[in-house]
Amino acid sequence: MIFRFISLTNINYLWILPILILLFVYNHRKRKTALLNFVHNNYLQKISSLVDNRKRRFEQILLILSIVFIILAIARPGWNPKPVTVQRKGRDVVFILDISKSMLAEDLLPNRLERAKTEIIDTMSRLSGSRVALLEFAGASVIKSPLTTDYAFFRSAVESLSVNDIARGGTMIGDALREAMTQILDPKEKNFKDIILITDGEDHESFPVEAAKAAGEQGVRLIIIGLGDENQGTKIPVIDADGKKEFLTYNGEEVRSKLDADTLRAMAAATPGGKYLNVGTGAFDLGEIYLRLIASAEKKELQGDVIMKYQELFQIFILISFVILLIVYYKQEDYS
Repeated sequence: MIFRFISLTNINYLWILPILILLFVYNHRKRKTALLNFVHNNYLQKISSLVDNRKRRFEQILLILSIVFIILAIARPGWNPKPVTVQRKGRDVVFILDISKSMLAEDLLPNRLERAKTEIIDTMSRLSGSRVALLEFAGASVIKSPLTTDYAFFRSAVESLSVNDIARGGTMIGDALREAMTQILDPKEKNFKDIILITDGEDHESFPVEAAKAAGEQGVRLIIIGLGDENQGTKIPVIDADGKKEFLTYNGEEVRSKLDADTLRAMAAATPGGKYLNVGTGAFDLGEIYLRLIASAEKKELQGDVIMKYQELFQIFILISFVILLIVYYKQEDYS
């Protein structure tokens, strides 16, 4: 027979017991001190003999046992596990995130990159069974997570993203799209595929619109989030060797990063049902965008997960605790 606690972390509530025992000891000493202050020491032994401390200790032990069984119940004891296949429905969603130096611009707080990471992480609670992947890009592309339903792993991959991950500078959006199409998504599957691209759109001749058209021909829908100031542009902060904040320069002039909305619009339009969301320097909720555009879309049957289903026994532990409390109650009635 296999037995286990399904919610094992709830066993940690047993730390309540030593505190409760200390309170009982403290209460006993306070009662004794109060009695000493009330009567002469010569009469203390006679009065104490009239009070059966063993009954009180017995009640306290029963109360502790009752709490133990309640804690064991909320830890969900179970036995006789059986494999059960849980069917899932969802879509394949690839998050492609720009980590080029321009994403350090602070027209979104604390900067474009950190804001994008926060929004992706906040979306995790809305995924509802879809498989997700993560690809970062600058002058090159790196797959940080393949398609997975291990959201904890995916989250840690997002949290670790940095502009220092890729040594090659630049912004090659088209190459990132092609990498996602060939290395992450199944080209044989013509539906149920989405790419969420988060970038400022400053591309360095990687033919992103052509890459988007090729993605659209494979049934991929592009949802593009454009970040940054579209008009004046924003300076790009860098930290020098002394830890001092400066701004990126080229040929002696400060570089200002602008959102290239036209390119991003053309990319989204090249895919079936594609959407371009011009966030600019304003607020956006990627979780709501996901719910509205992806979670509500048609889903496919995904490979079911096999889990072990236990027959739970918490009711027995609750019953034992209840019986113990009844014993304590009726013992007090007898004493009265």
